[in-house]
Amino acid sequence: MGVEIAGLKLPTPLIAASGTFGYGDEYQQVADYDCIGAISVKGLYLEPRKGCPPPRIWETPSGMLNAIGLQEVGIRRFLAEKLPVVRALGKIVIANICGSSLAEYGELARILDQAEGVAGIEVNISCPNVAEGGIEFGCDPDMAARATEVVRRGTRLPVIPKLSPSASDLAAVARRVAEAGADAVSLINTIPAMAVDVETRRPRLANVVGGLSGPAIRPIAVRMVWEVARGSRLPVIGMGGIANAEDALEFLLVGAAAVQIGTMNFVDPGVWRHTLDGLAAYCRRHEVPAVRTLTGAMLPAAGSRA
Repeated sequence: MGVEIAGLKLPTPLIAASGTFGYGDEYQQVADYDCIGAISVKGLYLEPRKGCPPPRIWETPSGMLNAIGLQEVGIRRFLAEKLPVVRALGKIVIANICGSSLAEYGELARILDQAEGVAGIEVNISCPNVAEGGIEFGCDPDMAARATEVVRRGTRLPVIPKLSPSASDLAAVARRVAEAGADAVSLINTIPAMAVDVETRRPRLANVVGGLSGPAIRPIAVRMVWEVARGSRLPVIGMGGIANAEDALEFLLVGAAAVQIGTMNFVDPGVWRHTLDGLAAYCRRHEVPAVRTLTGAMLPAAGSRA
C-alpha cells in the first residue's frame, strides 16, 4: 500500500490533513496510527497566534464551517515541545507553514530546514480565515510562485504548496509553483462560505466567513484535482471530504498520488482503518498489483469516443 510523492516514501497513501489532527499525537487513543502514511501538522507561523474569536465552528449539511483562524503555538515552541512527541510515534512529519509576508515564509523554511525529524514542508497559501497572507497568495499564480520560491530558497526539504479552490485557474497556479521549485501540490483547502442564524439575524461565526469542508465539497475537490493532475507536471495530494475508501479512490483515479483526510477525524477517528482496509480490498477485487498504479487510472466516460 506504499506510495512515493515528492521524494517521500509513505507506507500508506493516507495523510492526516493539517488543522484536523493537531500536532500529531492528539488522536493516539482513538485512531489507528499504523494506517497513517504521514501527518501534516497544524499550520505554523513564526510567532504564536490566538486565532479568531468564538463561535468558530458550525455544522452544515454534509460538512463543517470553521473559522479557527490558524490558532497555533509558533515555530519555536513546536520544535521544542511538539515535534519530539510526534517523532516518537514513528510517523513521517510534514510541517505546514503560514505567512503574513514572503519574508515570514522564507524564515520558516530556513528554520525547518535545520530541524531534525521534519520530512517536508506544506506551504499554506490558501487559508480563507486570516486577515493577512493566506488565500491572497494562493489566488494569483505569480504570488503563489513568489511564496513557493522563497520557501524553495530556504530549504532542501520537499516543498508542497497547498492550493486554494478560490483560484480561477488552479492548473495555472500549479504550473507556476512548479516553475518556482515546488515538488508537489496539495488541494483543495476549504471553500470560503458563511451561515446566518435567521432568528438572531447574526452570522453563525464571529469571523462571519469561514471555510467549508467535509463531504459536501468532495465533487468540487475531485474535479479540481483532475484539472491540476492533467494540467501540470507536479504530483498531487488530493483532499476534500474523504470519508471512506471509495472517496479516496475517486481522488486517486483522477490523478492524485496520495490523499489527505481531514474533517472526518472529528466525526469518525476510525476512518483510517476502514479506509485503508477498503483500499486493500478494492485492489484485491480488481487484481490491482499496487495502489500507486491507480493514480490517473480513470477510464473515459461511458459513450465517450476517447
